[in-house]
Order: sequence, then C-alpha cells, then structure tokens
Amino acid sequence: MNNFFKESKTRIFDFFKIFEKSTDPTLLNRVDNTRFVVLDTETTGFDFDNDRILCIGAVSLLNGVISIPDSFEIYIHQEYYDKNSAQIHGILKDWVMDKPSELEALQQFLAFVSDSVIVAHHTIFDITMINKALERNGLPQLTNKTLDTAFLYKKTLIMSNLLERKDKYALDDLADKFDISKKDRHTAMGDAYITAIAFLKIVKKLKGLKGKSEFTLGDLFKY
Repeated sequence: MNNFFKESKTRIFDFFKIFEKSTDPTLLNRVDNTRFVVLDTETTGFDFDNDRILCIGAVSLLNGVISIPDSFEIYIHQEYYDKNSAQIHGILKDWVMDKPSELEALQQFLAFVSDSVIVAHHTIFDITMINKALERNGLPQLTNKTLDTAFLYKKTLIMSNLLERKDKYALDDLADKFDISKKDRHTAMGDAYITAIAFLKIVKKLKGLKGKSEFTLGDLFKY
C-alpha cells in the first residue's frame, strides 16, 4: 500500500510538470461550464495485472449539479473472481445475470465518459484498472484530464501546528467531514455519489480561497 501512495505522489508531480508546459485552451473553461464524470470501480482486488473490474459506477456533474438521469452503472462478466473481496464490495459472482462482457462494458463506459474531466478518490487506482482493461481488449487508453478528491481535499485544510493532518484521507474521512451519508458505501455507484458531493464541497472551498467569481479548470488544476 505504501508503494501505491508513493507512486501516486510521483504521478501527481509528473502531471504538474506537464501542466506547467501546457497551453491547453480547455483549461480556460469555467468550472461551472465543464462536464465532470465522477466514478468509482469495484474490483476483485488491487493487482493491476491479475485483478478485474466487477462494476463501474459514475455520475455526471455540470454547473454544480449532480445529474442522476445522466449516470452510469454497469456490472461486468468476469471469469476471474476472488470471493475474499466480496466482503468489501458485496458483489457475488452470479449476483447479476446477463452481465455484459468486459469489452461491451468498456465500450458503453467510453461512450458515457466522452471527453469529460474524470474525478475519483485515489484516481490513479481506478484509472489504472480501467486502462489495463482497455489494453486487454485492444482499446486505446483514457486521455481525459483527471482530478483526485484525496489530493484536492488536503488543499482545503488550514495550515496550523494546532491541527493534526494525515498523510492520506480515505473517502470515509471526507464523508464525515462534509456530513455526507455513507449509505451504499463500498458500492461503485454509492462511492461515486459520495465522491461527487465531496468534490462539489471542495470546489466551493477552493473557489472561496481563490477569492474571485470566475473559477476556471486551470485554477482547479493549479491546486
């Protein structure tokens, strides 16, 4: 797990190096006018090569509103299954009948996400799992911009010697902080919904810290 977070920090650092050199005009878009897709995956485990995605849940955000009609949830047929992970996600191997193949599920997911900015909690895990699945099925990897609520949340915290800060914050920490119900926690759609609410509250805080009426994607990515 330590290596996982070290890798996350390295990739975030690499991302900002790329961002500094970027002249991408989409970064001038206002956050309110940007479509975000907030997602979560439930998997058989944490091994990027051997474990498989069992479910993808996602909701869209536009103009500061979670659009329930514009949401996505799909359970995926997998030959590989680890019953030990069912204690976390609760998905039984034959729980949902007529599940699409991994390829069919990925095609539907790509159509839903389109070119939206992807948001997740510990984004690198979900994006890597999805990219590994895309690679297995001969599909191109995601090139969407990505944001991580675990990283952004830390930017909202007050710097004070009187306050203890954690190195990392779980989604439960954000739910407790923002008084978000944890009903349906550890389901892909449930976690995506919690992350979406947390993201909206984080953006509101960061926008307040920025102190200007227009808050662009560029402002958000600078954090």
